[in-house]
Amino acid sequence: MNQRLITPLGAILAFILIAVFLMPSPAAGQVKLGTNALSVAPAAAKPWTVTKTPDGQPDLQGYWTNNTMALLQRPKGVTKEFYTKEEFFEALKKQAELDGEEATPGTVEDVHYDHSQFGLDRTQGLLTPNFRTSMIIEPPDGRIPPMTAEGQKRAADLAAERKKQGAQYDQAQNLPFVTRCIYMGAVPMLPPAYNNTYQIVQSPGYVMILIEELHEARVIPMDGRPHAPQNVRSWLGDSRGHWEGNTLVIETTNFNDKVAFQGSSRDVKVTERLTRTGEATMKYEFTVDDPHTWTQPWKAEMPAIKTDGPIFEHACNEGNYSMGNMLRAARVEEKRAAEAAAKKGTE
Repeated sequence: MNQRLITPLGAILAFILIAVFLMPSPAAGQVKLGTNALSVAPAAAKPWTVTKTPDGQPDLQGYWTNNTMALLQRPKGVTKEFYTKEEFFEALKKQAELDGEEATPGTVEDVHYDHSQFGLDRTQGLLTPNFRTSMIIEPPDGRIPPMTAEGQKRAADLAAERKKQGAQYDQAQNLPFVTRCIYMGAVPMLPPAYNNTYQIVQSPGYVMILIEELHEARVIPMDGRPHAPQNVRSWLGDSRGHWEGNTLVIETTNFNDKVAFQGSSRDVKVTERLTRTGEATMKYEFTVDDPHTWTQPWKAEMPAIKTDGPIFEHACNEGNYSMGNMLRAARVEEKRAAEAAAKKGTE
C-alpha cells in the first residue's frame, strides 16, 4: 500500500483513539484500537500485593515500555508541574497531526520510513500516561541545573574539537553515535523516538535489562561486590544493584569518555530506582550526580507499563545503507555547488 495513504490514516486513528479514551473506560483502564493503544491508570485501583521471585525478591520481570509525551526538561514559560487531562490530550492531538503529515517530496523526512505507519511513534504506540510537564522533578523548576565553570569549559573544548573535524557529513566519524549504530543511550533509560521497550530478567545474584533500541543488555550484579577499578570503563558503565524494600536500586559509574549524558563528565554517577506499583505498572526514577558538570544533582521520574514481547534483535547495521548514502549525497551536493560556482564565474 502506498505510504502516503497510510500516513494520514495513522493520524485519523490517533484522533479516534483520543475520542474513545475520553469516554468511560473499562475496568482494566486500557483502550485498544487495532495495533494502537493508549494505557491509563484505572479509575479505582484494585488491591495489589507485589509478587516475588522464587528467591524472594520483588518480581520486576517482563516486558515494559516508557513511551511518553513528557519531555525531559520543562518547556520555558511553563511554571506548573502537571498538565490537565484536557491539555495533555490537546498536545497528543497536535503531535498526531505532526506524525500524520505527508512529508515534502525530496526531503529527508520523505525518504525516511514512516514511524506512524508501523505504530512506532508516540501517538500510535502504547503510551504511558504521564501528565508531568517534565520528567525532571528536582530541581523544582524541572530544568537541568546550571553547569559549573569546569563543565562549561569542557563543553566549549568539545565544540571546538568537533569544529576542527569538519561538517557533519564530511566523514562517518562526525555523525552521531546513534546514527552509526554504536550507542543510543542506555543509562539512564530515557525513551528514544521509537523502540521504547525493555525486558527485565531476574536470577539469583543478577538482574538483566535488555534495551530494545540498539539491543543493549545490562547485566547487573546484586551480590554486593564493589565497582570495577576506575581504569575499567565502558559505554554502559559499571552497574551494581541492591534492594531497598520493594525497590531495585542500581548505581552506575565508570562510563567512558564518549558517553557524556547531557554533557556529563566521565565521573558521573547515575542512581536508578525501579519500583513495581501495580500488576502492570512500575515507577522509574533516576538521579544524576556529577559535580564536575552541574552545580547540584538532579532527579527525574516517569511511569512504565507492561507490554507484550518478545523483543526481537534490533540489527541496526544489517542492510543499513543510510551511512554510505548520506556521505555520497553530501559529495553530490558539494559537486553541484562547485559546478554552479564555476559556471557563475565564467558568465
